[in-house]
Amino acid sequence: MSLREEITAAVKTAMLARDADRTSTLRMIQAKLKDTDIAARPKGVTAIPDDEIFAMLRSMIKSRRDAVALYRQGGREELAVKEEREISVIEEFLPKTLEGDALDAAVAEAIAETGATSGKDMGKVIGALKAKHGAALDMGVVSGVVKAKLA
Repeated sequence: MSLREEITAAVKTAMLARDADRTSTLRMIQAKLKDTDIAARPKGVTAIPDDEIFAMLRSMIKSRRDAVALYRQGGREELAVKEEREISVIEEFLPKTLEGDALDAAVAEAIAETGATSGKDMGKVIGALKAKHGAALDMGVVSGVVKAKLA
């Protein structure tokens, strides 16, 4: 089952369960997906691939995390909690990301493969990691780990 089909099935399940919050978040994902598909049409793409959907989902999570911080700063805890629930629903569709020791091992392996020795080689290492692990990487975290290992 493709990621797009999983999202559609999740919408149907949430609707049948009468879970309004989950249904709302899933419909928001579908709307963003449709917008992304429409934006890709001039390039001759009819439906974006899963890796671009993962990137879209990560951007949705990032914007919600920013909103959570702003809501908490403004004393609006109920809105921050709502955004956090949306984040948890969106994260269900992302592959498990490499973290901790697994991430360190993958970075060390990529550094060895590319022969990187300094910060100038960071692009090569990140390129190798993207090619091998793709959607299982949070590039914001990866860049920090790579930078620390090459320093």
